[in-house]
Amino acid sequence: RMWAYTVGFTILPHVGGFLGWFLNRKEIPAWYEKLKKPSWCPSRRMFPVAWTMLYTGMGYASYLVWNDLGGCSSKAIVPLGLYGAQLVLNWAWPPLFFGARNLNMAVVDVLCLDGLAVGTLCSWYRINRLAALLLLPYLGWLAMATCLTIRIWKDNPEHKSGKSD
Repeated sequence: RMWAYTVGFTILPHVGGFLGWFLNRKEIPAWYEKLKKPSWCPSRRMFPVAWTMLYTGMGYASYLVWNDLGGCSSKAIVPLGLYGAQLVLNWAWPPLFFGARNLNMAVVDVLCLDGLAVGTLCSWYRINRLAALLLLPYLGWLAMATCLTIRIWKDNPEHKSGKSD
């Protein structure tokens, strides 16, 4: 039965990621490709590969923390609450950026997401070091995504506050 929890926790982050992609997939060629982006912007093909690996790692890490804390106990409120909050902000970014085309809110979202992700890692480190280490690639990718979001925000002032096309 524990395998079901392992699979469930590991798959959970993919759910919001897939929904974000599915709901906003038409905005990518229609809008995103026309934005001014820095030369170091990753290829569009890298994003699904990267997010699949990152969501899998963070999902499995959340299972490790949940399991070490004995499930949904009072000790799990803060570490899993931080994880849940950052996951919600992670899932909110594509609708803000692609769907609403609101670069202002996307920047606010990703900056808050960064803080919650770092908080998650710090709280998990005391519980399960492997779980914390599994978040390091995610934090690295978030750092790049944050820089990219801010750079796109700065370089595309006509798109800062929402849909305009």
